[in-house]
Amino acid sequence: MRRLYVTLASLIAIATGAQAQQPVKLSLDDCIAYAMSNSVTMKNARLDVQIQQAQVKQTTAAALPSLSGKSDLVHFSPKHQQFSFFDASAFNPQAPKGTISPVPFTIPYTASASVTLSQVLFDGSLLVALQARNSIMDLARSTEQVTAENIRYGVHKAYNSLVISYKQFEIIKSSLALARTMEQELIKTREAGFAEKIDVERTSVQINNLATDSLKVANMLTIAEQMLKYQLGMDINAQIILTDTSIEKNTAQLVQLVTEKGSYERVPEYTVLMNALKLNEYDLKRYKLAALPTLAGFTSRGVNFGASTFSGITQLDKYIEYYNGGLTLSVPLFNGFARQYQVREAKLKIEKTRNNIEYTKQSIDFQAATARTTLKNALLQIQSQKRNLDLSNSVLDLAQRKYKAGVGSNLEVTTAQTDLLRSQNNYFAALLEAINAEADLKKALGLLK
Repeated sequence: MRRLYVTLASLIAIATGAQAQQPVKLSLDDCIAYAMSNSVTMKNARLDVQIQQAQVKQTTAAALPSLSGKSDLVHFSPKHQQFSFFDASAFNPQAPKGTISPVPFTIPYTASASVTLSQVLFDGSLLVALQARNSIMDLARSTEQVTAENIRYGVHKAYNSLVISYKQFEIIKSSLALARTMEQELIKTREAGFAEKIDVERTSVQINNLATDSLKVANMLTIAEQMLKYQLGMDINAQIILTDTSIEKNTAQLVQLVTEKGSYERVPEYTVLMNALKLNEYDLKRYKLAALPTLAGFTSRGVNFGASTFSGITQLDKYIEYYNGGLTLSVPLFNGFARQYQVREAKLKIEKTRNNIEYTKQSIDFQAATARTTLKNALLQIQSQKRNLDLSNSVLDLAQRKYKAGVGSNLEVTTAQTDLLRSQNNYFAALLEAINAEADLKKALGLLK
């Protein structure tokens, strides 16, 4: 029976491992959603928002009443009691004048217990901190949005680069298979005496070149796939299948994107700086109000007790109750000009943030203009390379038909294959450039959602 359990457990483990190795089908939206949930960078960005929220709650708590309790029990041994020294002649006429006698200042056991309630009534710095709570959270959330946008940007580029790599790999494999088929036909034709050795060797050279290119693209494909998994926060050993592979259909959308107008408010980096400017202005206000007095109220109630023996602490009727309350006014008079320099620092930070805002606006404009130009050129290249691709396919088809009909040469077919492969690579390179320009332009326009 024990052996049966072990066998069953092994089968379950094998089945579980096989299920875990099943490829995961992912669209571009699936990848973005996965990255939003599993990327360590995104997780930390969400934690930063929660940390900031906890800090804001701490500021709110400082404005609420504070209640604290305190109790203590003190024992003084006879050898270590606190003594006061007096002239014994002042209390005992028979004692010689100048005789100093120690008198115990404390009793062996003392106890006390109290409860204190305090409330800040006015504090300029605390008042400004409360006013800045929403702006602080806005800054934290906008920073989170910047992280999310960067992740989308990286996933968008990595996903489409991988799609292009897959297509290039399939093209090279197809070209390699076609070249090998032709090589076999040439070998048979040469054996029959209708082909020359140079034709076979020329095809062999083409096969070797295609095989080398195939290995290079396969390695690039592995790197591109691992890059995508890294962007997603996925195990690099996981198997994935991309479903959004029809990248040609997005050309019409790219043409429309070129004419899209920009808006600084949509760009997360701009929003971060605007929120930072608000906080800097609150900082300036806080330092200015630091010159005002602070006022706090307090009330305390408790009991005191003293006894010569420890057992006396249980005599509750001997405890003396007390109560007090009042106000504490703290007036800053002089702190070495620290506040004045704090105000100056806050003003300089505001000026610096405004400079950064203008610089960011210029950067957004520059990035948008550059991406638009790149996208326009890429779209023109796509049209041109698509025509070249169609022509290359026609030329190869004609060369193959002529070769099969016996009126064409192997060199024509080999040259046509090489030209077709070059046209295919140029076409997909133009598509990749357009897709990357799309990501750049959407990021500059704040549309990368």
